[in-house]
Amino acid sequence: MTKRKIVVALGGNAILADDASAAAQQAALAETAKYLVQFVKQGDQLIISHGNGPQVGNLLLQQAAGSTAKNPAMPLDTAVAMTQGSIGYWLENAMDKALADAGLQQDVATIVTQVAVADDDPAFSDPSKPIGPFYTSAEITAERQAHPDNVYVEDAGRGYRRVVPSPKPIDVKEANVVNALVDAGVIPVAVGGGGVPVVKAGNQLVGREAVIDKDFASEKLAELVHADLLIILTAVDHVFVNFNQPDQKQLTTVTAAELTAYIQDDQFPKGSMLPKIQAALDFVNNRPSGQVVITSLANVGNFLENGSGTIIRQ
Repeated sequence: MTKRKIVVALGGNAILADDASAAAQQAALAETAKYLVQFVKQGDQLIISHGNGPQVGNLLLQQAAGSTAKNPAMPLDTAVAMTQGSIGYWLENAMDKALADAGLQQDVATIVTQVAVADDDPAFSDPSKPIGPFYTSAEITAERQAHPDNVYVEDAGRGYRRVVPSPKPIDVKEANVVNALVDAGVIPVAVGGGGVPVVKAGNQLVGREAVIDKDFASEKLAELVHADLLIILTAVDHVFVNFNQPDQKQLTTVTAAELTAYIQDDQFPKGSMLPKIQAALDFVNNRPSGQVVITSLANVGNFLENGSGTIIRQ
């Protein structure tokens, strides 16, 4: 099989479920690494990205609870960088063990990745990216009173969550570093949590308070490093249209034009599947030779064996 350059995007919710402790998240990543090593076994060049929605929201709550005049809470862009470091550390250790268990010798390195956004992106005045824990309708009133400056919305029937600006990525500052590591045989962990959002100001990059969607950031990185395949891992093995309806249909191989028509038909929920579909379209439209796979972590083996999953081509 020809060696492929693959960007695999892990969701933040795949790392953190109900237990927010470090031990629980490390245990989840240990299981995740076993699936990812399957790509390395067959000779693929792997680049790993991940979300941080639950983690960065929890970190902000900790920061706010412990903030004092002498030890103030860190801004959101810095909190994103902090979660890149912590999740990257856990992921490196998990991958090191899984690689060793498989008899493979390969280094893994985390890159604190800066992702450029436009200073005038309309997302800055329209917060939409959910972060942190879910709140029930009984809990949300007290939460709003405790944090009146925060914006909260109902998230796809799962409860209420805080939302923050989510500007679109336009460049990945460390894309060349990622490519250099891949060329050296290293597995990079990059654009963690969508990357640290920055804008150019003269000769420097300045952080902005936002969280970039990890699927859009992963797409931009995949595009810049000329990846052959972008794999977006989610909770389901396949994308569906008419989901949970009597006539629901599982998508296996689908074209960009077909997906665009489904979007116009409002087939994909804005808070969950729609950003993944839009990121997939961006990749195959900007890199026509590339493909996108949307599937679950548990289905990775089936994808490698028989192509199971939703495969999107230009």
